[in-house]
Amino acid sequence: MTTWRRCSAARWNTGDVTSDLLAALRERGVTDVDDSTLTRALYSSDASLYRVVPQVVVRPRHPDELDAILDASVATGAPVTMRGAGTSIAGNAVGTGIVVDTLKHLNNVVSIDREARTALVQPGVVHADLQRAAAPYGLRFGPDPSTHTRCTIGGMIGNNACGSRALGYGRTSDNVMAMDVAYGPGAADVEAQLGALVDQHLGHIRTSFGRFTRQVSGYSLEHLLPENGRNLERFLVGSEGTLAVVRSATVRLVEDDPDRHLVVLGYPSMAEAADAVPALLAVAPGMTACEGLDSRIVDLVVGAPALPRGAGWLFVEVPAAETAAVIAAAGALEHRLVENAAEAAALWRIREDGAGLAARSLSRPAYSGWEDAAVPPEKLGAWLRDFDALLKEHGLDGVPYGHFGDGCVHVRIDFMFDDGGRSFREFLTAAALKLKEHGGSLSGEHGDGRARSELLSTMYDEESLRLFGAVKAICDPGNLLNPGNIVDPAPLDADLRPASPRPTIPLADAIHRCTGVGKCVAPKTNGVMCPSYLATRDEKDSTRGRSRVLQEALDGSLVKGFADPAVHEALDLCLACKGCASDCPTGVDMATYKAEALHATYSGPDAKRRPRSHLLLGRLPKWARMAAPVAPVANRVMRFGPMARMAKATAGIDQRRSIPAFAPRTLRRTTGVPELVPDVWIWADSFTDHFLPSTGLAAIEFLASVGVTARVIRDDACCGLTWVTTGQLDEARAIMTRTVRTLRPYVESGVPVVGLEPSCLATLRSDVPEMIGEHLDVLSFAELLERLDVPLPSLAGVDVVAQPHCHHASIIGWAADKRLLEKAGANVTQVAGCCGLAGNFGMEKGHYEVSVAVAETHLLPAVRANRDAVVLADGMSCKVQLDDLADVPAMHLAELLASKVR
Repeated sequence: MTTWRRCSAARWNTGDVTSDLLAALRERGVTDVDDSTLTRALYSSDASLYRVVPQVVVRPRHPDELDAILDASVATGAPVTMRGAGTSIAGNAVGTGIVVDTLKHLNNVVSIDREARTALVQPGVVHADLQRAAAPYGLRFGPDPSTHTRCTIGGMIGNNACGSRALGYGRTSDNVMAMDVAYGPGAADVEAQLGALVDQHLGHIRTSFGRFTRQVSGYSLEHLLPENGRNLERFLVGSEGTLAVVRSATVRLVEDDPDRHLVVLGYPSMAEAADAVPALLAVAPGMTACEGLDSRIVDLVVGAPALPRGAGWLFVEVPAAETAAVIAAAGALEHRLVENAAEAAALWRIREDGAGLAARSLSRPAYSGWEDAAVPPEKLGAWLRDFDALLKEHGLDGVPYGHFGDGCVHVRIDFMFDDGGRSFREFLTAAALKLKEHGGSLSGEHGDGRARSELLSTMYDEESLRLFGAVKAICDPGNLLNPGNIVDPAPLDADLRPASPRPTIPLADAIHRCTGVGKCVAPKTNGVMCPSYLATRDEKDSTRGRSRVLQEALDGSLVKGFADPAVHEALDLCLACKGCASDCPTGVDMATYKAEALHATYSGPDAKRRPRSHLLLGRLPKWARMAAPVAPVANRVMRFGPMARMAKATAGIDQRRSIPAFAPRTLRRTTGVPELVPDVWIWADSFTDHFLPSTGLAAIEFLASVGVTARVIRDDACCGLTWVTTGQLDEARAIMTRTVRTLRPYVESGVPVVGLEPSCLATLRSDVPEMIGEHLDVLSFAELLERLDVPLPSLAGVDVVAQPHCHHASIIGWAADKRLLEKAGANVTQVAGCCGLAGNFGMEKGHYEVSVAVAETHLLPAVRANRDAVVLADGMSCKVQLDDLADVPAMHLAELLASKVR
């Protein structure tokens, strides 16, 4: 077993050293350097189990700054770790010195050569952005890891990423044509020295390396053999940033083959699915993918497409001509040829979200650590059975999935860390020894990192380990590039984040749901998450970034609790949209965490003083109720310039915002006391009642047109949303309790109750059960119409641009609304994301620019592109945003339908 040297880690704990490092970097022209508590917390973890706090984070603006960073590293002794997108699962993107983020600025596709079928890219280019750039030429970059929406090409080069379609397109190492790299400071004549080293060990390298395609662990010395062309670029791919820093890369592009068909095969178990792989490979030479998926992952996906009978599945992608042969050779319980493109895409999304879904598929949280071991495909079934037995022997459970056609298995395991990592070490060591019996590789695509580098001595003999050390000495003689990985490895149980003491508060486990897979940092998305990141492209404004800071606040050693300024800076631009509650595969709900953090900060005897916006905007329903008797007067006052400016300044509202007008008469006052029990009860939430009674009246009108009597519940019943979003949780619970008491008799009477404001209805569905444990069956307007199966007016020829309120999309679901509109004949353009106002968020000072930027990601471009369309926006926030920024009137679904029956 090799020993580990912590590369001067101890000296990276003093302010003087940090100052020297900052000065060294800035003297060399590196300007985007950050040593703040907030940023160090953001970059203290990747998608692995490891927590290593860096001294500084650097975001180079030009490739030349990478050389300057290395020069500063030599001058100060600070190690350098390249981060990519921070989706590394092995812990190879965290370090004690300088962490380099190329995603922020070095993210350009420099050029595409259509004839040569190559692309020249900077290291921070996101995989999906490269695909978008290549698509107009009918080309694509072959490898497609599950993190393709956010992973960088530089990160893929670092780990030799592969993805689901490696059978057809190869690994990253098979697709890198050339690289411009900087070796570790002091390296010289690298190519010649490496060639001489290989020539001294030809026999050993030929028999020990490149035995099968997914032998990724260690350094891939087989590429330096003379018969393989001494390909230095391919050799460097997968070296995890320990040998060189990539300035740019030329990658191979391939034609995108549209003739791919998905066959899903069902088996009694994952091991039996693995047994079928060799036969499938033999009959389908054109196969591009053969992926395994455990039923426990699919069970977590609401509305997943139907799958064949079984507890484990193979997703096999082949040309049309090979589908029959695959089905005949499969020996499956059942099969399904998925011919609908949307269904196939939905199934592939489940596979892509496998890492996050697997993390919450067991009774205990499941972790990475033993993550992507690989064996020759013909040994996969036997390996899975032995692995399952090993799990049981150690009292553990795991959910396998992954690239079965390549023999590569991903798994999340319910490790316990209450012993400080002892049992974690015991299992990984036992698994490595068992894997050796099958001739496997510790890593099949994610690299060794901190999780597996120590175990390389179980996979390789002493000669191989000495070769790794010699390679490191040639390429990085100062041991400054990502030390602790592959050579002189860090202990696999050092710096384990889950092993750190955790306070016994209800929120602790929820905050630690984030595993760092980073779906929230995709630069483009069709979901809601994460609107602030899409606007700023700053890690602190992502769901992952906020989770990391909250995790550090619970730890307390870097971020000092929820009241720490770093927490509030990270949470400041969270819109509380709840997009992550539905879009994050690990189930993070940042809106809830933000509310709890605000509550902890501003409640109790030592609490900070609340911002005025919390007291005024956060209690808006209370002020609306008080203003109702004099609403016309209040509106006239608010239209008077000096008074409006004073009111905005007092409430903490940005002066560029309009103040929504109170309704002259509330919905409840307009409709009066019901004289009979209707067919439908309408819940008058605070926003519909005091600001948009026209929505309620339209609902009554349309329902009457189809023979359904609707009446408004007379009692006051506020959901408490604005108190929740501003962290006034004690008051919110009291309000919710009263509202549940008010609404329950109506709900339990058997008469349907409908809510018209999506944010309030979502509060009943999500926050009320979580905060006071109560459940009320209140329907959205679309859900009501589907339940009643009422006839719909024709919307044939009507173009509709629909902005679902973010809570509607994330909590309630907008599928019923879309079905109704399309059933009525409308041409529907559903806008992704959030409108950007999000209640009090977009009204507050300091948020206007980001609010507008969020609107510009999806909503405003869609409105401008469809100027003659009806704009549908059920939420009050969305209506206000459209009115303020686009001067566009928006309709509620009830108003649209009512307008067609007059």
